[in-house]
Amino acid sequence: MNTSSRHVAWTEFALLGVLALLWGASYLLTKIAVVEIPPVTLIATRACAAAIFLYIVLVIQGGKLPRDATTWRMLLLQSFFNSIGAWTILAWGQQFVDAGLASVLNSTSPIFVFLLTILVTRHEATGFLKLVGACIGLLGVVFIVGVDALAGLGQQVAGQVAAIVGAILYAFAAIYGRRFSHLTATAAALGTMIWAFIVLIPFSLLFDQPWTLAPSPKAIAATITLGVLCTACALLIYFRLVKTLGSMGVASQAYLRAGIGVVLGVVLLDEHITFEVGLGVAAAIFGVALINIPTGKSQIERNLNP
Repeated sequence: MNTSSRHVAWTEFALLGVLALLWGASYLLTKIAVVEIPPVTLIATRACAAAIFLYIVLVIQGGKLPRDATTWRMLLLQSFFNSIGAWTILAWGQQFVDAGLASVLNSTSPIFVFLLTILVTRHEATGFLKLVGACIGLLGVVFIVGVDALAGLGQQVAGQVAAIVGAILYAFAAIYGRRFSHLTATAAALGTMIWAFIVLIPFSLLFDQPWTLAPSPKAIAATITLGVLCTACALLIYFRLVKTLGSMGVASQAYLRAGIGVVLGVVLLDEHITFEVGLGVAAAIFGVALINIPTGKSQIERNLNP
């Protein structure tokens, strides 16, 4: 790989880290906001804020949304995989499962991407190293969260199944997202958020009666940050990485999210890293590296410039 190729590759890996940071931080922001804003209303507001921001970006870029019905139907399905369905079912499942176990189960999406790719879609190269990377990355998440988190396996089965179904939906999103190569990342991200808002707002009005809420400035700020940074900006990166790193590559950020949580705890909460957690972070990073080993001399550059 020449110097230019290495520069492009490291840019994509850096963006993968930023994506993990944004989605990892979303758990903390959600925890702050959901105390005062019910889950459905929070998700709907998050989608609305993301859509507004993405529309501004689209206008600045001089881009356009698709006009054909086929693409909009595809965007609805992508929105279900990546937000409407995944967010809702995970929020429901977390009512019955400890946060640690839920995060481990919900981090299994790279394994499901691998299985779906090798057994069904065969849309990109797979190999033994990617499988090993997926397994090592998941093991790293277990160490980060704590092996004790697995003690609840087999109990509250419905909640655990919900967390796994959420991971499967994320896997479908990573694979199905490759169908939007004809759209810019901004148009694809905006389209999914428009659908998320359209679908979720009626449920918010019906179940939460948001006009009766009086959230604090802290909760409002957390919600806006969730929408703009952790959703809009994250989706811009996500749809780019689906094209450049592929489905397995973009799904591998699930392992980095747990490490991001540890780093945020050290920086913001003055927490300390134990040997077990440090080993888990190292394993997660190593697993992600194995998943993203290029299968061609300039694979990422070819994906960026087909």
